[in-house]
Amino acid sequence: MAKRQFKAESKRLLEMMINSIYTQKEIFLRELVSNASDAMDKIYYKALTDEELVFNKEDYFIKVTADKEKRLLTITDTGIGMTKEELENNLGVIAKSGSLAFKSENESKDGHDIIGQFGVGFYSAFMVADEITVISKALGSDEAFKWKSKGADGYTIVSTEKDAVGTEITLKIKENTEDEQYDEFLEEHRLKAIIKKYSDFIRYPIKMDVKEQRPKEGSEDELEEVVEEQTINSMVPIWRKNKNELTTEDYENFYAEKHYGYDKPLKHIHISADGTVVYKAILFIPESTPFDYYTKEYEKGLELYSSGVLIMDKCSDLLPDYFSFVKGMVDSEDLSLNISREMLQHDRQLKLIAKNIKNKIKSQLQSLLKDERDKYEKFYESFGRQLKHGVYSDYGANKDVLQDLIMFYSSKEKKLVSLSEYIDGMPEDQKYIYYATGESIERIEKMPQTELVLDKGYEILYFTEDIDEFAIKMLMNYKEKEFKSVSSGDLGIEPEENEKKSDEEENENKELFEHMKNLLSNKVKDVKASKRLKNHPVCLSAEGDLSIEMEKILAQMPDNQGVKAEKILEINVNHEVFQSLKTAFQNDKDKLNLYTNLLYNQALLIEGLSIGDPVEFTNDICKIMV
Repeated sequence: MAKRQFKAESKRLLEMMINSIYTQKEIFLRELVSNASDAMDKIYYKALTDEELVFNKEDYFIKVTADKEKRLLTITDTGIGMTKEELENNLGVIAKSGSLAFKSENESKDGHDIIGQFGVGFYSAFMVADEITVISKALGSDEAFKWKSKGADGYTIVSTEKDAVGTEITLKIKENTEDEQYDEFLEEHRLKAIIKKYSDFIRYPIKMDVKEQRPKEGSEDELEEVVEEQTINSMVPIWRKNKNELTTEDYENFYAEKHYGYDKPLKHIHISADGTVVYKAILFIPESTPFDYYTKEYEKGLELYSSGVLIMDKCSDLLPDYFSFVKGMVDSEDLSLNISREMLQHDRQLKLIAKNIKNKIKSQLQSLLKDERDKYEKFYESFGRQLKHGVYSDYGANKDVLQDLIMFYSSKEKKLVSLSEYIDGMPEDQKYIYYATGESIERIEKMPQTELVLDKGYEILYFTEDIDEFAIKMLMNYKEKEFKSVSSGDLGIEPEENEKKSDEEENENKELFEHMKNLLSNKVKDVKASKRLKNHPVCLSAEGDLSIEMEKILAQMPDNQGVKAEKILEINVNHEVFQSLKTAFQNDKDKLNLYTNLLYNQALLIEGLSIGDPVEFTNDICKIMV
């Protein structure tokens, strides 16, 4: 019995193929089960054109059997089998796919798709086996043949006996090493778990002899161990069913069974696409935030299947980061079963699927916002921060996708509003979309800077999260309306009589403001009469792109470089305090310096900024009191 050599292949190629395509050894069972499913599909195809051949689906199954003592794992199928020539061609050439060749000759669109499309899956078994034996009897043949190999050094093919048509693959499982425990691939519970994980939706039953405990006959408290044949896989995936057949409860049960989350999904999206790319998907928008969602440990991605066989637990390429909260799965016949993560990154079909999924998610969220406001607000409470981060990240590349989905608390509505709703409520004379930043709604409502804008009857959006202003700076405008902070130097509001008085007072008291500016020269860029203050004596505003709130956030960063906003100290010339400043300027410069430092520190406190010298500040207060 002469040993034959693999055609044009080497040991190096075999090792490279296994190491580059498969990252987990358990994958081998998925590959062998998929090949067995293909073998039965081939009989189905032949029955379509052969009137003498009757395809009775109940006759077709896959059996997985483990023998711990002999370290043998056997996968048996009742499929089409292989002739000697097919064994030579399909197993004698690494990366030769009999399934792919058969598929190209027998295209069918009635649900029976040949899974194996890359031809390397069979050899993944060498990751766990020292030796592989294949016994096969082809449909319509009286002969059976045995193919045996220990790896890249070659194989043998001899005649043998086999009663039924089909293929039996037996692996001699490797001995344990210090690094690897190969015994697990002989354990009943482990084999069941692998089948459920990867091959649960193979359309034929995958059977195993399973040990069970049951009450012993004639005894009330004694148990006996019995072995019974069980079907391990569920066979019919929910995503292949018609949407009209499924209820909300069906989707919720699937969500729970797949451990997508401990909550109930807020909304599901069931996709059946038959256009440029063919795929099915079930996506879920969760109700609550996973405990690790806003941490580095969180891993985004959808389950990816090829014709019902799991390729990847979490395919991150299917979801943009800003929709990373979405859970679910995608199944496509256009993807290769054996494709690696590296190959997926460049797969054109996958990119088309990802683009379609992105659009579907956005459309669903817009529908929620429009038609089910309560649900959307519940979703936004959990994941609004991620949407706003998506606007800011990648230099605003995704702002057009997300701008209609973000919301902020409104001073007028006293609830969350979208940017579109804000625009719809704007008076004709309003030039900008106004916003105010602060740690909470309560603190923002007390901000002196909001007085003028609110008095004009304009709505203010409240930014209470650290990402808010950064996102809006990246967005720049919405429907041709620019964003304007209530703390910015120019509010774009036409001056009224009291504001004209501010200009006059500033001109008349130019020396006073100059003195105060010089005293605070290393702290503020300027001191001037305020046009925005009504009741409060003092506030800080900012010039330039960096706001005071952004300065506070950047100061908390690990790589803080001490970036400061250009602060302006604004004085309310209509407040009694201003009269005290003018009197002190004329009669007592020391008192003026005291008042200036007090007002500056008060403005810092209003903004939530720390005072440079708290002791000096308290001493200054005491000086006023005595």
